[in-house]
Amino acid sequence: MAVQGGGMDRFLVKPDPGDLGAGGEESAPSGGASGGQPSPNWRHLRAQGLNCDYTVLFGKAEADEIFRELEQEVEYFTGALAKVQVFGKWHSVPRKQATYGDAGLTYTFSGLTLTPKPWIPVLERVRDRVCRVTGQSFNFVLINRYKDGCDHIGEHRDDERELAPGSPIASVSFGACRDFLFRHKDSRGKRPRQTVEVVRLQLAHGSLLMMNHPTNAHWYHSLPIRKKVLAPRVNLTFRKILHTKK
Repeated sequence: MAVQGGGMDRFLVKPDPGDLGAGGEESAPSGGASGGQPSPNWRHLRAQGLNCDYTVLFGKAEADEIFRELEQEVEYFTGALAKVQVFGKWHSVPRKQATYGDAGLTYTFSGLTLTPKPWIPVLERVRDRVCRVTGQSFNFVLINRYKDGCDHIGEHRDDERELAPGSPIASVSFGACRDFLFRHKDSRGKRPRQTVEVVRLQLAHGSLLMMNHPTNAHWYHSLPIRKKVLAPRVNLTFRKILHTKK
């Protein structure tokens, strides 16, 4: 994982010798299970309330294949669903979005309540691989497509009420490598409560970033504008959503 900025490599935690497998690879995140797949080479990112694990999960050839399928198969929102509410005003989303998942789920964010489309094979393929290597289960995915470096997402926390308490969010990236930033909630604004260094990393083609509890309680994340990036990127964030009580 490329963690950028002076001294930023101190956020990467090297495993203890006891955490290494027979092949010298790092252990999976807590609760992980390989399910017969080769064990990924995990990198662990830790800071004040930040708990993330990163690996390149798909080799280039497989990642290329999945990216092509995503470009062909995913149906993105149009019309009113392609807008977002910010401070009471509606704006066009600076990227394309779609949701897929199990039947009976709803997900609300930025003023929109969404019912996911049924799973399609390419999404099930990625989801099942993530579940095998992490030992976690996911029933919903939010897809963001960035056509180039001008498409972006601002600082936010994935803390919606529908998320199962304490569950991780699995972020899988395909396409252009983009900068990804974490900013501590107390270091935001003109008069921050404390100074906490921004954590920067690059999300590579075929990579998996596990955002574990309590990361989203303390840290905002964003994908900033990078005008020099000309290629598209598709990001899948797998979540565990609670079923709405009727």
